Amino acid sequence: MNNRQIVYSLGLLLAAGIVAAIMMYFKPQPVEDQRVAEAPLVEAVAFKAASGPIPVLASGTVQARDEVTIGAQVSGRLTYVNPAFREGGTVAKGATLLRIDQSDYRNQVRSARADVAAQDVAVLEAEEEVAIAREELDRFAARETRLAQGDEARETTQILPPRAMEPEGAQKGPKATQADTLPAKAALDRAGLATREPQLRSAKAARERAQANLADAQLLLGRTRITSPFTGLVREENAAVGALVQPGEPLGSIVSTAAYEVRVSLTADEAALVPGLLSGAKGRIPAQVTYDYGGKTYQWSAFVDRANAILDSATRNIEVFLRVPAPLTAGSLFVGAENPEAAPPLLLGAFVNARITGASLESYAAVPAEAVRPGNEVWVVRGGTLAILPVRVIQRGDDIAYVSTPSLDKGGAIITSSLTAPIEGMKVRVAGSTAK
Repeated sequence: MNNRQIVYSLGLLLAAGIVAAIMMYFKPQPVEDQRVAEAPLVEAVAFKAASGPIPVLASGTVQARDEVTIGAQVSGRLTYVNPAFREGGTVAKGATLLRIDQSDYRNQVRSARADVAAQDVAVLEAEEEVAIAREELDRFAARETRLAQGDEARETTQILPPRAMEPEGAQKGPKATQADTLPAKAALDRAGLATREPQLRSAKAARERAQANLADAQLLLGRTRITSPFTGLVREENAAVGALVQPGEPLGSIVSTAAYEVRVSLTADEAALVPGLLSGAKGRIPAQVTYDYGGKTYQWSAFVDRANAILDSATRNIEVFLRVPAPLTAGSLFVGAENPEAAPPLLLGAFVNARITGASLESYAAVPAEAVRPGNEVWVVRGGTLAILPVRVIQRGDDIAYVSTPSLDKGGAIITSSLTAPIEGMKVRVAGSTAK
């Protein structure tokens, strides 16, 4: 490189440095904006205080209240099976479910009736023999009396002194003699055999035995027809025409559709909210059962039937049984009092929610269950600021919690989202809410 090129390069570098210095000197200064801290954004729902009976929430499974096992009481071959007597079928009260071959049992009835007729004749014959025997005994006694009176008269004439010479108070002869003649008849009566009374009693006893045998035969004949004790659903069946059955053999089971039961489990605190639950309240404690079916919620009216005074050994809870009358027809769409809609039958084995009418409280609020924080606190937005309120949890379910606190009547919005460091009085913003 020659000297000319070196000088040219140094001139370029110097010119670039001068231009850079000028640009640095004349560059605009940045405007500093004041940083504004924004209030955290939260999600909240409005709430307000309420008063009156508080519902006790529970859940349980629908089960049968009355269920019977259908079985035979006599042996024989099935000649008829009701077409409705199939699993899932419905049978009416008094409907014939099964019929057993009656041939043998009809013959037994006819034989027993013949025995009764024969014993009736035997009793008539025995009664006639008793009447004849009594007449013979009376004639014999009268003959003995006449003979005794004749002998006494002869002895009185020949031996006894005149009546005027008898000692005062002495028993008169004719009366004494007649009394002495009766022991022969009394002895025969005590023996009883002369009147044939034992034979008559034996004949009557034989007739009663024959009548009892007839009643047994008729009872067995009636048991060849098996009927339904109530209107119900057939849970299971095991019968077919031509099958040979034996006494006591189970042939199926029927569940009554007059009422179902829902067995729910309550903690001691929840049970204490229901007045008279364990003391056997005189009036019915109202309840309600809801069930989700086909994307809709249906409800059935119910009431507390009984409460088990023995704690469940596994959960240490109190078992309460709700009775649901007319479970197949009494349901309706759970939309309050508007637009009622027929409900499907309440299904056995369904898992349902229950609401039992509890005690009346002066002030409480129903809030989302997730809004109750650890330590039984709720975060309330009032006027754009945060208030941390300690509450008494009356009851807590999966979705809703019933709480009580002195300042519930002020209203506001319950925060359902989380906050990193909540502080009493801090500013917050509510997303999608018009809470004050």
